[in-house]
Amino acid sequence: MSSFQDLRIVDNFYQTSAFFPMPTVCISTINPDGSLNIGSYSLCFPYYIAGKDRYAMVLECRNTSNTAQNLLRTHKCAINFIPDDKASFKEAVRLGFPGPSEEKMKELHFTMEDGQADPSDPLRPQVIQEAFQVFECTWASQLEGADKFRVEDIDDGHPGPYNDFNGITSKYGAHFILYIDKILMKERYYNAIVNGVTKKDFPPVPVDYGYRDSTNFWYTPFPKWSRPIAEPIPAPKEVDLASIRYAADRVDSTVKFTDAALKNFVKVPRPFLKTVLNGCVAWAKENGVTLIDEEHVKIINDKRAQEKKERR
Repeated sequence: MSSFQDLRIVDNFYQTSAFFPMPTVCISTINPDGSLNIGSYSLCFPYYIAGKDRYAMVLECRNTSNTAQNLLRTHKCAINFIPDDKASFKEAVRLGFPGPSEEKMKELHFTMEDGQADPSDPLRPQVIQEAFQVFECTWASQLEGADKFRVEDIDDGHPGPYNDFNGITSKYGAHFILYIDKILMKERYYNAIVNGVTKKDFPPVPVDYGYRDSTNFWYTPFPKWSRPIAEPIPAPKEVDLASIRYAADRVDSTVKFTDAALKNFVKVPRPFLKTVLNGCVAWAKENGVTLIDEEHVKIINDKRAQEKKERR
């Protein structure tokens, strides 16, 4: 006999049929009259994380919301990650309630400042000063031809037809794939990421569960009495040299590796081995090398380390 009960799946299943922890963010956009709008959201997650020319988030929201309609017009927003304190969360709940933008914004309790993506662009919204980090974003409206959607077509929802993953996706729903233009970080947390994170360096982050009833917005405060716990990553198993040689010989017909070079990759996790070897081959072709030796691997690693340092 199962230890679980079969719960019916209904609309908004993540909050009505499940306990699903989510981030708490406030998204700033620009209204048609040039004023600022802020809406609170939790269905905002990483989307493109590797192997693309751009990194991206995805936002899921009502297409009748001020945020959605502003994104359809301006294509610009800022995702503000608020800290866990009672005043900030109370303000996030207030800003998350549907209603005219001008009414919600006239009593704004957050402090705003210019972002860094392009402060001269009138369509770039300001960012929340109290946030511990901000993603300044541009909607990838060209994906799935989502730039065909117009705010004027939205009344009591959108009549369709709908897209599958970007733009208007149902009568009341919308998905926005948001390219990340800038990640802004408060100095304390910037220094932690650059210099090495310890358990004292994590920002206080609230986790919410959405509207679980008609009365309360449920969330979990950051545990002030404890710190994040580090669980060591298992040491990678060494791949035998013969396996690495087998993979290396099939990467490219013109660029080869010495055994000494391949010994540098014995601790590379198998899922990433081909990517590492392809990177070495690309460098070799750029530099006219047909046999990669141990010295070449050192040059490639130094180059990667320098690029990583410059990105920071």
